[in-house]
Amino acid sequence: MLQTQGLKFAYNSNLSFSFPDMECKEGSHWLILGQSGCGKTTLLHILGGMRKPTSGLISINGMEINKMDEATLDNFRGGHIGVIFQQPHLINAITVEENLLAAQYLAQKKQDKKRVRELLEKLNLSAKLKVRPKRLSQGEQQRVSIARALINNPVLVLADEPTSSLDDDNCKEVVDLLLEQSKEHNATLIIVTHDNRLKSLFENQIELTPSKQEY
Repeated sequence: MLQTQGLKFAYNSNLSFSFPDMECKEGSHWLILGQSGCGKTTLLHILGGMRKPTSGLISINGMEINKMDEATLDNFRGGHIGVIFQQPHLINAITVEENLLAAQYLAQKKQDKKRVRELLEKLNLSAKLKVRPKRLSQGEQQRVSIARALINNPVLVLADEPTSSLDDDNCKEVVDLLLEQSKEHNATLIIVTHDNRLKSLFENQIELTPSKQEY
């Protein structure tokens, strides 16, 4: 489903990363661990098509996304990849429902209010349908961001430090929610984190270490 080979990324001549090869089967769950500075978020952005690697290959369902032009990649990402960022990045001027409908629209998908309502119900957010994000708690905003990542039934879900600012109870709730939703949709889930509390919950793990090379 997801395969990478020889991925490297350089910010400049003094800061660059080499990443281990990955082969993730459909529906599998992965944890990418490492301390700050090891390139976790950079790798997630590369896997999500938000950065192009300096070299190497990324294949998702047989499509080499690193070879796509920007327009093709944007369309592919919208329909196949769901990303949960460290911050929700919701649009405060519109309601929760409208945020999710916007995600469908931007992915050139049919705007499906039934799908929006069903997903929010599963995330215990039905009562927040017509509420604007700024009126939600931090945990509620995070669940909306998970809903947005899942709204288009992606084959790949990427989560960037989803538990770093949460206490133990909320940490477990968020991880359980991500695992439950990815299993329901048979999506491959990849979480990048430095949160060691997650180690016991994932069989598949990759540990990144800081890497600097000359190019």
